[in-house]
Amino acid sequence: MPVIKTVNGHAPSIPEDCYLADNATVVGNVTLGLGCSIWFNAVVRGDVNYIKIGNNVNIQDGAVIHATYKKAATTIGNNVSIGHNAIVHGCTIQDNVLVGMGSIIMDNCVVASNSIIAAGAVLAENTHVESGSVYAGIPAKKIKNVTPELLKGEIHRIAENYKTYASWFK
Repeated sequence: MPVIKTVNGHAPSIPEDCYLADNATVVGNVTLGLGCSIWFNAVVRGDVNYIKIGNNVNIQDGAVIHATYKKAATTIGNNVSIGHNAIVHGCTIQDNVLVGMGSIIMDNCVVASNSIIAAGAVLAENTHVESGSVYAGIPAKKIKNVTPELLKGEIHRIAENYKTYASWFK
């Protein structure tokens, strides 16, 4: 059974059509949209600030979604894929974004729509990723624009695939 806990009077809001892996953790002031999936060993910890997650978001194995107390909440838009072991902390991720495996997005960052954060990238605090960009490196910098092929073949494909994968476990 997933760990779902109320913290300081805030209970997670999880629609029935979401998939939570057996050892996923969702606690506190967390709101999930429709069709989300939280995978094995992923943690969505809304204990110190709120976390709002849109529709059709997949948070893959080992990822951590958190915020900063009285400083930075976390908001994730629609059709977002958070890769394995990524850390998303006190930031805003808009719609149609791919956050690569092992990447870190720090407080007060904004990742605009239709963007890709490459695997292993580190977005330092207050980084603003312009719409349609690919950011990579440590610290992450823009390396190119998202092409229509990347938008369809990576961002949309992965988000759609995770809806299929979740159906296998329900």
